[in-house]
Amino acid sequence: MSIPQSGGGPVEHKDQLTDYLASGCKPKEDWRIGTEHEKFGYCKDTLKPLPYEGERSILAMLEGLRDRHGWAPVEEAGKLIGLEKDGANVSLEPGGQLELSGAPLETIHETCDEVNAHLRDVKDIADAVGVGFIGLGAAPIWTHDEMPMMPKGRYRLMNEYMDRVGTMGKSMMYRTCTVQVNLDFSSEADMVKKMRVAIALQPVATALFANSPFFEGHPNGHKSWRSRIWRDLDPDRTGTLPFVFEDGFGFEAWVDYALDVPMYFVYRDGKYIDALGQSFRDFLKGELPALPGEIPTLSDWADHLTTIFPEARVKKFLEMRGADGGPWRRLCALPAYWVGLLYDQTALDAAWDLAKDWDAETREALRVAASQDALQAKVGGIDMHDLARQTVEIAEAGLKARARPGAGGLVPDETHFLNALKESVESGKTPADELLEHYAGEWDGDLTRVYAQYSY
Repeated sequence: MSIPQSGGGPVEHKDQLTDYLASGCKPKEDWRIGTEHEKFGYCKDTLKPLPYEGERSILAMLEGLRDRHGWAPVEEAGKLIGLEKDGANVSLEPGGQLELSGAPLETIHETCDEVNAHLRDVKDIADAVGVGFIGLGAAPIWTHDEMPMMPKGRYRLMNEYMDRVGTMGKSMMYRTCTVQVNLDFSSEADMVKKMRVAIALQPVATALFANSPFFEGHPNGHKSWRSRIWRDLDPDRTGTLPFVFEDGFGFEAWVDYALDVPMYFVYRDGKYIDALGQSFRDFLKGELPALPGEIPTLSDWADHLTTIFPEARVKKFLEMRGADGGPWRRLCALPAYWVGLLYDQTALDAAWDLAKDWDAETREALRVAASQDALQAKVGGIDMHDLARQTVEIAEAGLKARARPGAGGLVPDETHFLNALKESVESGKTPADELLEHYAGEWDGDLTRVYAQYSY
């Protein structure tokens, strides 16, 4: 989850909130790719999650990356809670999941190089202290009581609030991991079309990247338990957002939606002030109970936008949020999939043609079915496996059209980053299916085997 945002000065008119989003519009030549991924750390001898402090801990990892690999520290209340370098940052999820938020880069070659370098550095530190990291969508064995809480003020507030608004918020916070990609738009119309494709086809990404079939030591009946968790987190800030598909959707409509999402906090002088359940609309009027008489800044607005968790979301860029965390290859496949679909106009048009006739009920049904059955999902006349095949083909065509070479020109384009997805389409199997086969086969129901076989 996000570190405090930098947005700007006082908000005196609602139009400033819309202008803030619109300021993200960029010409195509300036579009970038930002990849984020989370992973679980554990002690190799006990297979327990990492505490914040100690010889084998999150703090030891952060200090090692800082001291041996040149990352600058990010602190909160005297605690090391993140790192920054070259436009990227390393941050902590509530249960100690280590997240790389990558720099905005021009090609998937570059973003994959960044991911690879980060994982090498993490392994360098982890091996030295007896720690491992694994990419899964949900913690396969750990219970809630086993999870630590990282020393970040926003997490203490969220922890208290989650049980008021849903049943699975704490499971999301402490025991899930995702991979996502952040992409640009050129205009309001471009944002609208990309956002509609992103929301409609997010279930396909959930299916292709499904990688969380276990929870608390057993199969959970879903291929993506992480996706299932999000459905019972907080209805005010999650979902497939039918209004995105209504006539007139644009930046202003997103602002109106975001203004009605209850607040979590206001960040002032290094501290998170409790504004749980309060209204940003009241904040605009200087009537926020947490800060009476004070009006928000654009930084407050930027912070508030990070507390909205639909399947895709709008900031100064778009975030694709539907995929489980996973193995090394799929960390690069996720940006390849969405860049291929959204960064070439012909591909974007073709992707929209697949989904434009679906109604809200169909989109939500696909979301539910993807979490349970992944590529085996069927909704009405829609077969998820066929839909995945079509979208991967469109993405491949989009990447070919981009024709961004890598390896000093030896690799002509970015299409090879889709290979993991093409293999899933060919076999009909996702990472979750493979995990379940191992569990029922050579693991003989022993889930501890997942750590040795699937860690980075």
